[in-house]
Parts: sequence; structure tokens; C-alpha cells
Amino acid sequence: MSGHADLIVTGTIRTVDPALPLTSALAVKDGRIIATGGLDEIDGLRGVSTRMLDAGDGAVYPGFADVHNHHALAGRTELFELVLPPQLTLDQILDRVRSRARTLPADAWINGGVIATTLLPALSSTAVRHLLDEAAGGRPVMLVEDSRHNRWASTRALELAGVSAGAEGVLCDDTDGTPTGVLLEGASLPVQEAYDRGGGLTPQQHVAASRRGVELLNASGVTAFQDAGASVDILAALAALDRDDALNSWVVSSLLINDEIFGFDPIGTPLLDRAEQFRTPHHRPDFVKIFLDGVPPARTASFLEPYLPDTAHGAHFHGTTTMEFDELYSWMRVAAERGLGAKVHCTGDGSAHLVLEAAARLRAEGLRTPIQIAHGQFLSASDIPRLAELDVAADVSPFIWFPGVIPQALTEVLGERAEHSQPNRSLIDAGALVAGGSDWPVSESPNPLEGLQGLVTRADPLRRAPGVLWPEQAITAQEALTVFTLNAARAMGLGAQTGSLTPGKSADFVVLDRDAVAGPPEEIIDAEVVSTWFAGREVFSRH
Repeated sequence: MSGHADLIVTGTIRTVDPALPLTSALAVKDGRIIATGGLDEIDGLRGVSTRMLDAGDGAVYPGFADVHNHHALAGRTELFELVLPPQLTLDQILDRVRSRARTLPADAWINGGVIATTLLPALSSTAVRHLLDEAAGGRPVMLVEDSRHNRWASTRALELAGVSAGAEGVLCDDTDGTPTGVLLEGASLPVQEAYDRGGGLTPQQHVAASRRGVELLNASGVTAFQDAGASVDILAALAALDRDDALNSWVVSSLLINDEIFGFDPIGTPLLDRAEQFRTPHHRPDFVKIFLDGVPPARTASFLEPYLPDTAHGAHFHGTTTMEFDELYSWMRVAAERGLGAKVHCTGDGSAHLVLEAAARLRAEGLRTPIQIAHGQFLSASDIPRLAELDVAADVSPFIWFPGVIPQALTEVLGERAEHSQPNRSLIDAGALVAGGSDWPVSESPNPLEGLQGLVTRADPLRRAPGVLWPEQAITAQEALTVFTLNAARAMGLGAQTGSLTPGKSADFVVLDRDAVAGPPEEIIDAEVVSTWFAGREVFSRH
């Protein structure tokens, strides 16, 4: 070390560095941590221009890392779309659509969300679609449901998109055979594409959406994240922000191989061919994203055991994957040959099993490309040890466990199996890398403290309802902190840069008003972010 520190931080400091897990001071120079230790050790680095930051009664943690979110979608929703809390009833949704319509030109789109998964059956009729038409004054409307996999569209939106009865995923009214406007998975993409043609965002708005998404993440203490499905517009926005020194986070982007929900263009090889032009110091287009199945409530997830019987699918329906083994393996090999990792969306244990089979072949061929099973909420007992054996990371989203409309919807299609999700204790005990993600804005908040508390208590951190979910799978608070810092950073390929307060790494940290990890587990969520620091710069302050 030479010269004095730019910044010295003192207080209770949890480094998530096994070499020195708990300390009382750290020093920063040129955006990097240059030393950690006791204040008497660090004080020699103090100069006349060194800034001193004392956490007081609070605590300093590494900046949180979020391995799975959709930051630009969240920013876009807040800035440019109709925001609908998922608790709204049909009448309340129609009232908000009606109010929005009064402010718009006659042919303008109304785009937004979310609507609850459990509300979809009530929306599946021509009569209800006509209510949406009336509320919108005949305008095209596209509202996304809470999993972001399905949409509800008005008559005008269906017309502009060319959606007709008979297409897979287009729910039709039993009485007249016409589309209800409820569109499942890929059936909704023509409506998204019609919106993008007639009411999509400008490049400047895409930049604003990404900037706002990062601001909201910084406010929650997040300084590194992986966007789980990036378009060319999002890649360009992130690169533009970083080139202007305005990207206050490490960002790893996931390049879509197939697209069941977003309606982005291009995807697959054409997107991979373009992605490198958007690489900047803090933006890394380093992963591909494969949708291998859908979501259990719509019975589009793939399971080893069948769903509960229903009239549409019978008693032996397991769901399906979007790809068979050969196609999945081929895409994962393409990613590996390009030096990219693979994030694979799996919400059923059947799709997760298929990923592990493909991973086994890649590993046998000597390919060590990073692989993530995204969501990983359901895994067969025999597959849990294989994640560690095959070096496959579990991207877990403890925000959307319990209670809420998604867990309720899971129970309706899976029965008692829904109570055995997120086997995180078993994964950690088996040596797997468990990495925390919010899946925001599918989850309502990107606040990692919600995820930490859910991992530890297996209960709703927002205290909306009683009960716990498979409490035997609880992990410790320190383990949970690691899940949302170093583990997530490692899973997205950033472990050498961030995730722990280790000399040589970027000075990314969050100051909390209390040491949440040391307090009662049910009070983790009560901690507040005082300030967030990225590369030694304060990027959020509560005051």
C-alpha cells in the first residue's frame, strides 16, 4: 500500500470474508478496499484528506448481490406504466384502467400490471373482456399477471396483435368460442409485439428505465445484480449509463435464447452476436437465459410427478419442457464455447432434472461454464446432491414463498407438494452454491432483507399472515447474508470483484442502522439502509 486512504469506515463490519468475518474498520482508495482490521491497524492510513465514516450503532455489510431480477422492467413500470398492486379486485383494476384512459389519446395503449394469478379464472370470459373494453374506452390494453408469464388483453389489443381462437395458450369463452383476452405464456407475445410497434419506449426512455431500476436497487443496498432477461434495448441502456459513469452497480446480463414472455427481438444467435458491443467496465453480458418451462399455476412447469387432476389435463399430466435434451444441451454447449454461462428457468423438478442431465454431459466433456438453475423451488431429493457434484448454482427467490397469491396458486395445482419448496438447508448441507435473487418485479420489492428473513424464518417477513413453510429448511442469518452477497456474486461470475469486504475488491458496501444478522431473525426486515456505496462512492443516502 502506498499513500493515504480516501475513505476509512468504522463500526461493526461483517465482511463475509472467511479470513476475517467480523472487524471494526476498513480502508478504501481509488474505489477499492485496501485494508481491513482493527482501527489501530487501519488508522495509519488516515491522511488530512481521508474521509471518515462511522456506522455508529449500525453495521456495515458487503453491498447486496441479487442474482435474479428484471431491473429495467421494474423501472419502466414505475416511470411509464399503469401500476396495479396484485391485491386488487377486478372492479378495482377496471377503475384504475378507466382513470388512466381519461388522460390518454383515443388510440393510446394502456400497459401495466400486475394482476393476481388467482384472478385469471374470473377474467376468462368474453363478458369480462367487454368490461375491460368499456373501462379503456376501446383502447388497446395489455396487463401482465404477477408471474410475468401471462397477460390479459382488451379486444383492440387482440385485434392489433392478430390473436384468434384456436392458438395454443389463447383461452376462449366456452359459450361463444371467442378469445377471452387471457393469454398464457407465448400466446401473449403477439400482443407485446403489437405494443412495441405502437407504443413502445424510446431509447432515452429505456435508459431512464434502467437508471430508475438501479436507483431503486441502490436504495435497498444492492450493488451487483444479474438481469435475468435482457433485450438489445436494455443492453444498450446499461452500456450507455456506464459510459456516462452513471451505472452504480455491477450488472451481468442474461441473453435470451428463447422467449416465452417478453416479446424481445432479436433473441438466440443474433442476440449473442451483438451482445459484446455492449460490454463496459461494469456491464457484463456474460450469460444466456433459457426458458425451459413456465410456471406451475398455469400448469406450464415440468414435474417428475403429475399435477393434481383437472378437467383440461386429466390425472397424469406432468407439464412439458420447451426443449428436449438434445436442444437444451446444444444451447448450453454454444454458451460454453462462447465463454458464457447459462441461467436456465426451471420452476418444476422435471425441468431442473433435465438441466442437471445436460450439465453432467458438459462436465464430462471438460466444459466448466457457469450454470444456474433459476428459481429451483422444486427439486427431487435425488437431484439435490448433484448441484454440488456438477457445480450448478441454485438461484433462489425467497421473496415469493409464503404467503401470497403465488403460493396459494401452487397449492391449487400441486396439493401438499407445494409445502415442500425451496430446500435451501438441504442444498447448503450438500455443498451447493445457493445464490439469492429477488425476481423483482415479480416480487413486489427488491429489498434483500426480505429475502434474508424469509430464508431464516421460513415465514412471511412482512407479517401479513401466520404460518411457516417447511421450517426444517431454514438456514442461519449469517448463511443468509452470504447467500445475498458472496454467493450471488460468485454465481454470476463477480466473486473476484465484489460480494465480500476483502482487500483488492471493489469498495461496495451498505450501511444499516442496526446489525440485522445479530438480532432476532423475525426483526431482520426492520433494519433500514442508511447509505449504499459503490466503488467507494456514496450512491444512496437515506437522509
